[in-house]
Formats: sequence, C-alpha cells, structure tokens
Amino acid sequence: MMRAKMQVAAVKRLVGADGNVMVEELAAHPVCGGAPFGPNGESEDNTFARFTPSGSLSLTVNNPDLLGKFKPGQKFYVDFTLAE
Repeated sequence: MMRAKMQVAAVKRLVGADGNVMVEELAAHPVCGGAPFGPNGESEDNTFARFTPSGSLSLTVNNPDLLGKFKPGQKFYVDFTLAE
C-alpha cells in the first residue's frame, strides 16, 4: 500500500553484563532530498521526501543474525502492507 525510504540515524547497542550485545535500538527518519540529481533536478530521495517529508521510526532488534548489520547513514525501503 505504501513504500517509504528511511535512513538510519542512530544505532544504540545495549550490552549485557557479559559484555555481549544483547539488543540494538534503531532510530530512522525519512530520507531528505540530495545529490545526485537527475536531468530535472530530481533524485529518488527527493521524490520520496516530497511525499513523506517527516516522521520517525524506532525499532528494537533482538535477532542475533541482525546485530551489527545496521549502520547510521544506511537507507532502506520500508513497505507498509495491510495485514488482515
């Protein structure tokens, strides 16, 4: 139904008493327009920013296979599909 393009703003690692990362808290926001621009002054980020100009997303990741995979600055598509 809707696709957003989000950029990771921060990754907070929560470490257990044993020194191992237990979970990560991800914070993301919609992308902002920026270079490189196309022939009409547009970029994919500009297009997404026009229709989703602000917002925030916060997730806690507890999957050991995903810990350490998310880095600030990375961009991801987030698809919103109705779950019935």
